[in-house]
Amino acid sequence: VVLVESGGGLVQPGGSLRLSCAAWGSVFISDTMAWYRQAPGKQRDMVASIVSGHTNYADSVKDRFTISRANGKSDLQMDNLLPEDTAVYYCQLRRASGEEYWGQGTQVTVSS
Repeated sequence: VVLVESGGGLVQPGGSLRLSCAAWGSVFISDTMAWYRQAPGKQRDMVASIVSGHTNYADSVKDRFTISRANGKSDLQMDNLLPEDTAVYYCQLRRASGEEYWGQGTQVTVSS
């Protein structure tokens, strides 16, 4: 499976961005699709995940970010962005068996 992210960029605080992740290969309904982010000097943390219609969010992005999924594609709608949301965002696909696939990452910068 190859994951390709798009939609990153520079946005002012309070603005919005929509990230997209397209999966090329076999994707199953039991697979979890998730978004992670990694800021410079920090660990990679989960932002949001979705599987079988069930979603999960990090506390820091609840009520601001929305994850969605349609077949092998996942979007992350990010609203009311804050400077601390600046990071490289990665798409992940995780099989029920535990096997993981990662995208190459897309930079999101929130700055005035």
